Amino acid sequence: MPSFRSYLIEKGIKLSVKRALGKGILERELDEKRQMLDTVARKIAKLPKNCKVQKLEIEGLYAEWLSSENIAADKVILYLHGGGYALCSANTHRPLAASIGKAAGVKVLFPEYRLAPEHPFPTAIEDAVSVYRWLLRQGYNPENIIFAGDSAGGGLSIAAALVLRDQNEPLPRALICLSPWVDLTSSGDSYRKNKAVDPYLTVKGVRDAARMYSGHEIPLDHPLVSPVFADLTGIPPLFIQAGNHEILQSDAELLAKKARQSGVEVYLKVWDKMWHVWQISGDRLPEAKKAISDIGDYIKKVFNE
Repeated sequence: MPSFRSYLIEKGIKLSVKRALGKGILERELDEKRQMLDTVARKIAKLPKNCKVQKLEIEGLYAEWLSSENIAADKVILYLHGGGYALCSANTHRPLAASIGKAAGVKVLFPEYRLAPEHPFPTAIEDAVSVYRWLLRQGYNPENIIFAGDSAGGGLSIAAALVLRDQNEPLPRALICLSPWVDLTSSGDSYRKNKAVDPYLTVKGVRDAARMYSGHEIPLDHPLVSPVFADLTGIPPLFIQAGNHEILQSDAELLAKKARQSGVEVYLKVWDKMWHVWQISGDRLPEAKKAISDIGDYIKKVFNE
């Protein structure tokens, strides 16, 4: 099996020895944001009742198994969290991932991939692929694994699947993308028409995060940075949710369009008056409960086909 770095070289991606930012003002601000998000999440986030958390290490990465009662032991959701590739953790996204697992009746593997700017592109993809390969070595059938992710994690799910496809490795059964960030060039119409109603994301913030992830060096339209510019032929079926009050709405719609043109089975629903990754609101928001229920139903359907 060729190494991930060898694969990148074959694809013409030249990596500098060091592209991450130094410990400057921007990185100090990120540290503070990360700590703040973790602190807030610990206070307000709630796990599903009777959810068990098992900590482990995979290829040097911190990870967690999340499981509820009456789950299928042989089936796994590999969950990749959002946060612009620079923020968030198991603390911020554990309840969302666990809720999806409970709704689907399967366990969740939640790795903390390395974050930009300390670890810019392609580190997150390398980590996601590495964890998936670890799952296969543990004896899990790729047909019993689903990739799921929100925002940057949605884009990461697609990029990891593209790498696996290109290396002729077995692919997961399906890909679930919640408000996926898949066009880091910010070229879609929703960046303009939804900027006044999006309560969380700003165009400037998204563009700053894109440059940080790319290391200010890799073109933002590179297909592994922005999967909407990739040939999506042969990737697994896609389940996509997005809201029409988020600036990333067009990312989801363009991803669905490009995937369908490539012959990929796609389910897309754009939710009225919903914002970026509203599913994380859990039981506090009826639309979040319904969205998570729909995800669970889809996963059950896919695994039973």
